[in-house]
Amino acid sequence: MPFTDRSLPARAAILGAARARFAADGYDRATVRAIAADAGVDPSMVMRYFGSKRQLFARAAEFDLRLPDLTGAPPGHAGHLLAAHLLDRWEGDDGLRILLRTATTDEDAAERMRSIFARQLVPHIAALTGDPATAPARAGLVATQALGTALCRYVLRLPPIVAMAPDEIVGWIAPTLQRYLTGAGG
Repeated sequence: MPFTDRSLPARAAILGAARARFAADGYDRATVRAIAADAGVDPSMVMRYFGSKRQLFARAAEFDLRLPDLTGAPPGHAGHLLAAHLLDRWEGDDGLRILLRTATTDEDAAERMRSIFARQLVPHIAALTGDPATAPARAGLVATQALGTALCRYVLRLPPIVAMAPDEIVGWIAPTLQRYLTGAGG
């Protein structure tokens, strides 16, 4: 008879509640008690399974960009491919909202955000351009556009940005991302 971990449903419920609570309230305002109540478990279960609020946050805020192969895009279309992909990822994942909301006031979350873009985006840009020397700067510029858009759409909820269809947002930001990805530097 195979071993089954009976704690998996409770862990999943806690993690789901934590993602929703951190996304809505940020790290500082979210409490273990509120997360436990949302998950329908005792607060001691949160500590038992995740160790601390900080460790729970780290698990809840995991975010993989799952970047597409930008080198496979038709010439001049990598910005469109990247913009569409990032918007699609953010539409269905609370991880980015959690990080965005928290990174402005928490150095650990800010470092996690920096690491995601450095570790995941820089290699893709280096492969696309064939120029690893400019890839970090290009990734930083892409991040300014991508994170600014995400902050305005998902955290600050600026009405004109929230009202835009995803394809419309892609149409606006893709040319800028294209320039950052492959255009000449200053």
